Amino acid sequence: MQKENNSDVPPHTPNELAENMAKVAEKCQLIMQEFLARQAQDITNTPLDPLNIGSAFTELLSRMINDPFGIVEKQFNLWQDYMFLWQRTAQRFMGEEQEPVISPDKRDRRFKDEAWEQSAVFDFLKQSYLLSARYIQNSVNSVEGLEPHDARKLDFYTRQFVDAMCPSNFLITNPEVLKATINSNGENLVKGLENLLEDIERGNGSLRINMTDDSAFSLGKNLALTKGKVIFRNDLIELIQYEPVTKDVYKTPVLVMPAWINKYYILDLQPENSYVKWAVEQGHTVFVISWVNPDEKLSQKTFDDYMLEGPLAAMDAIEQATGEKQVSIIGYCLGGTLLSITLAWLYTKKQEHRVKSATYLTTMIDFSEAGELSVFIDEEQLKLLENKMSQQGYLEGSEMAMTFNMLRANDLIWSFVVNNYLLGKDPFPFDLLYWNSDSTRMPANMHSFYLRNMYQKNQLVKPNALTIGGVAIDLRKIATPAYMLSTREDHIAPWKSTYAATQIFNGDIRFVLAASGHIAGVINPPTKQKYCYWINEKLPKSADEWLKEAKEYAGSWWSDWNNWQKQFAGEKVPARSIGSGKLKPLEDAPGSYAKVKV
Repeated sequence: MQKENNSDVPPHTPNELAENMAKVAEKCQLIMQEFLARQAQDITNTPLDPLNIGSAFTELLSRMINDPFGIVEKQFNLWQDYMFLWQRTAQRFMGEEQEPVISPDKRDRRFKDEAWEQSAVFDFLKQSYLLSARYIQNSVNSVEGLEPHDARKLDFYTRQFVDAMCPSNFLITNPEVLKATINSNGENLVKGLENLLEDIERGNGSLRINMTDDSAFSLGKNLALTKGKVIFRNDLIELIQYEPVTKDVYKTPVLVMPAWINKYYILDLQPENSYVKWAVEQGHTVFVISWVNPDEKLSQKTFDDYMLEGPLAAMDAIEQATGEKQVSIIGYCLGGTLLSITLAWLYTKKQEHRVKSATYLTTMIDFSEAGELSVFIDEEQLKLLENKMSQQGYLEGSEMAMTFNMLRANDLIWSFVVNNYLLGKDPFPFDLLYWNSDSTRMPANMHSFYLRNMYQKNQLVKPNALTIGGVAIDLRKIATPAYMLSTREDHIAPWKSTYAATQIFNGDIRFVLAASGHIAGVINPPTKQKYCYWINEKLPKSADEWLKEAKEYAGSWWSDWNNWQKQFAGEKVPARSIGSGKLKPLEDAPGSYAKVKV
């Protein structure tokens, strides 16, 4: 019991710490029982090395052994760094100010607590970890002669190991957690283990980290608020038409096609950062595809179906709703990949006039340098994935989400381990993380085709190598004016890889590079003036050459896109009310498909 007016007395009795530690032990036992039970069920069906990492590390070690001088040199450098660290730490204990041997990146939030700087002990732990991490990663990355795919895999999983071993991830070596444990007599650990058990239960035995307060958000109430109606529905899409807010609108409608890996409302989160709301305010008649969250009934849906029942069906529906045969299409991520395929299909069918302009947001076309996602694409892993999908007819959205989270493990995994399980805090309500956790499933047939033909074989850029919708796809035919937006820190669609499409498509192309990453760089409203962007009117073969001559502009790329889009928007016509055409509203936006949870 806390005593008043006596700051020297702990806020709790010693018995409370003992009781809380007993609760921690009890909950740990429950977690281990759950884990062992699940392992017993899965052990006969799970390969010992499902990610096929072992052979890559075996090859790495054999090559390292063949270069003993390189090993000795790196170990000597590490020993020398440690000697400097010991010396400077000893001098700090004697009261002398010392420059660090190594410092974390300024963007590294793991060491934000002041004790990492002020305490000589924790400063030593931090620098010791950073030196070891640098040594391990340099040792792996400097080995020559490895296959490129194996080298990427080794680098990726080595980084996963190094990130996991950070002292901030453990109770005894995290000063913030230690202070919380002492101040609460261990209540943070009890609450943290309760959070952990809840996350295991949510994941049906697998850990599914809760990143935000799900109860704080609801579609149509405080997310996806732009007024509109679902005017068309088939097995794969709901087509949403948004209400105009201007007296006149541009004649050419705009169709937005997001990726089906996530839900469309990333483009309509809150009114202040909604791309959809902003585009409507600029005088565009906006339609958005909301993809279905598929179950086993749709397991046989193909990539062909996603084109035929996606953009092609949407364009037909827009013509019925507005009378307009021509549209401008915006494709986001995988939606942009499908846009390129659709355009190639239209050119072969002599229907290319139906699309006046194409906008590609963070879109991969050439998958030869697909970034870290390619780590997960080799024959062994694909067979394992296909076997798993064949059992239920789809890939669970949570598995895809975990893959993306691993690309930014410190931000999207370990920070929540510390906050939720060690500090025992509830996750903070955050709309973007709510969307990130609201994942969707992938139909088995379509997803296998996509991974094998795009990521593994890179067939899309090979003329006539793919046949989709009965047409051999040749991207070189595409001459539709294009606006290509990439982001400089994109972990999913690396910008230098997306730039390759400028050398494939014909016609006028405006390539724009925005600051930040795959989401934040795209969702950057002009009112916030948060990130800049770069433009170079020329399109040299090399992305690096493009960047050298690119000019930096302050603010959002949205305004630049709107100025570009106006030349394809046509004249102004009276605003179109929803339902005035041949299609009548089915329900209010955001519709039913977006509300289906996994």
